[in-house]
Amino acid sequence: MHTAEERVDRLYRLLPAIHRIRDHERGQPLRALLQVIAEQVNVVEDDIHRLYENWFIETCEDWVVPYIGDLIGYEPVSEAGHPTGFRRALNRALVPRREIANTLRYRRRKGTLALLELLARDVAGWPARAVEFRRQLAKARTLDPTSGAIAYMVDVRMRRVLSSVGTPFADLSYLPDLRRINSQRTQGLFSIPSVGVFVWRLGAYSITRAPARCIEDVGPNCYTFSVLGNDAPLFNRPRPEADSDAIAGPLNVPEPISRSAFTEEVTHGDKRLTQASGDYYGLADVGGRLVAQSIAIWAEDLPSDMVDDDGLIRRECIIPADLTGWTYQPKKGFVALDPELGRIVFPIRQLPKRGVWVSYYYGFSADMGGGEYTRPILQKEGAQVISVAGKEALQKALELWRRQTTAAGDHAAHPDQPEHAVIEITDSGVYVLPFNIYLGAGHSLQIRAAQHTRPVLRLLDWQTDLPDNLSVIGEEGSRFTLDGLLVAGRGVQIEGKLTSFTVRHSTLVPGWSLDANCDPLRPSEPSIEVIDSTACVVIEHSIVGSIQVNNHEVTDEPIPIRISDSIVDATGVDCDSPECEAIGAAGSMTAHAVLRVLRSTIIGRVMTHAIELAENSIFLSRVTVARRQLGCMRFSYVTPHSRTPRRFNCQPDLVERAEEDRLTAAGASDAEKTSAKQAERLRVRPQFVTTRYGTPAYCQLASTCAPEIVRGADDESEMGAFHDLFQPQRMANLRTRLDEFVPAATDVGIILVN
Repeated sequence: MHTAEERVDRLYRLLPAIHRIRDHERGQPLRALLQVIAEQVNVVEDDIHRLYENWFIETCEDWVVPYIGDLIGYEPVSEAGHPTGFRRALNRALVPRREIANTLRYRRRKGTLALLELLARDVAGWPARAVEFRRQLAKARTLDPTSGAIAYMVDVRMRRVLSSVGTPFADLSYLPDLRRINSQRTQGLFSIPSVGVFVWRLGAYSITRAPARCIEDVGPNCYTFSVLGNDAPLFNRPRPEADSDAIAGPLNVPEPISRSAFTEEVTHGDKRLTQASGDYYGLADVGGRLVAQSIAIWAEDLPSDMVDDDGLIRRECIIPADLTGWTYQPKKGFVALDPELGRIVFPIRQLPKRGVWVSYYYGFSADMGGGEYTRPILQKEGAQVISVAGKEALQKALELWRRQTTAAGDHAAHPDQPEHAVIEITDSGVYVLPFNIYLGAGHSLQIRAAQHTRPVLRLLDWQTDLPDNLSVIGEEGSRFTLDGLLVAGRGVQIEGKLTSFTVRHSTLVPGWSLDANCDPLRPSEPSIEVIDSTACVVIEHSIVGSIQVNNHEVTDEPIPIRISDSIVDATGVDCDSPECEAIGAAGSMTAHAVLRVLRSTIIGRVMTHAIELAENSIFLSRVTVARRQLGCMRFSYVTPHSRTPRRFNCQPDLVERAEEDRLTAAGASDAEKTSAKQAERLRVRPQFVTTRYGTPAYCQLASTCAPEIVRGADDESEMGAFHDLFQPQRMANLRTRLDEFVPAATDVGIILVN
């Protein structure tokens, strides 16, 4: 590949040296002319190269994919929607590139069970397991030993078998069910023609070599995998099947690891002992680098018979156990681990005094918040990148952004502070140190995680007489960014004349931290507090707690707040309570800000000066704006009795209007209309699997959620933070393709595991 300078001078370099020498003596007018010509030559050449790449499904542009599909007879699913020319993400969901690439292969394998799993991965992007339920029907045993008939009672002593009941991996016999698996009313599974495709919508996200959290309130030997101290189920790292005809097993899908699956029984002499299963614990070579199978624990100062040379605790020393209530105490030489709660207990006489590090996988719906997933890296052109690893290195790097005091007693930036800088943290460690940042005029600073890491900034109560937030003060024109981080313990405080404060792919823990049950420890405390600052607050693909704007409403203009593809969680159990304020101001009726909310979920009351635009979002509590004449809200759920700017195609407005028109035509009374409208309000109120941050299905819409919410966005996707997953379109695509390729004389149904 040539650099941009080489490409623009390609024609000039072809000239004989004598002409270039003479051109240089005359101020290089010939070079300037040839550069203009070379730019156009490059455009034509790039277009020719792009045209060649567009012949192939693997390299073509997104807009070419439907045309290649048309050549092989691929028909898009009308129920999912129609591709448009300006929404590339939606088009990729409606016409999956991988599905078109494999269409001919699908047709050759039509009617096979493994094809249904392949369709789920290629069409919808979901791991899946296909199950023929006729094989699990209880049948009377015959005298023919080759009949393969099965009929047996459940052995209550077989814990592994009992733990699989109700899962895609159950190995028991069931009585027949007369309901059909593809019924639109009540789904029935166990019948002769039924084939079920179990799909996993939650993904498994990695955490690599991160410190475990010691739960000192319980005991010095008790730890959690989660750095916040909450219980979190550990997930399996999905591995590909051995061949294309194999049916997915527990190791091939992002399934939470159960205690029974994690347990492996071994025999030593006359004794039967339990230890961690090698399928889940330990290290594996993936692509030339060692990664955790699913779980790995390091404690360097344990005895040598318990750890290897790198400090990894040996599998034989890991005892699977139920650590509910922290009552189980392992014997000396062993470590207890509970994969369902994410807890670790060491022997009380063998404490890991030099720390515990863990690698594991957690479950979540999308690439949002701080995580080790691949994300776009953005930075100012020409910015100085400072890579750090370890507390001392980060503390040393931050010295250039400490506030200085001049001889006159004024505050000023450090004289050696670079104009544009990026501090990149290259590990997934926990950084416990005070963060007080001062930016000079026109300067910018970005603190970000390197790719495939998730550092944690843990803010403690360092000073008893002062707040200990992550404090950022900037002079005019300065910018500050957090990218790829998890901030816990305190919030972020913004002051001064900053131009912007950006939170990108990061988590500012709602409620500052969590207890064991994922309840916030400080639910009323904000994650972002703006104090007399002009900064534009930008939140993208992030999870944050409440936002407080404490600016002067008379002398200052309202600051802009831009929220997209994110969750703002005020952590209140009752979202309409006065304490549950997602966006507001201390001691004021409304925050002095103008909001722009796109594809986001807001949990808590919103009280602001104005809303410029709210689109494809969910406001789970009352919205109050001071200036209703500005802006609009469209294709969103807005809690009834809200004071908002004009609304377009919002819920529950649409269903209330439709119900009122229907009852008016039927001649119903006012009391009947009021009762019916109230029922419709309750029906379309968004329902979530859970709204507790720290749980795998956090803010995921429940299966009982009204279709007006699930397909209520302007492109018929779901409202809220997970809009860009396009799950309704993927589900419609998958349902149609399964019906097309299902084996003869069978019915197929999609079953959501999570």
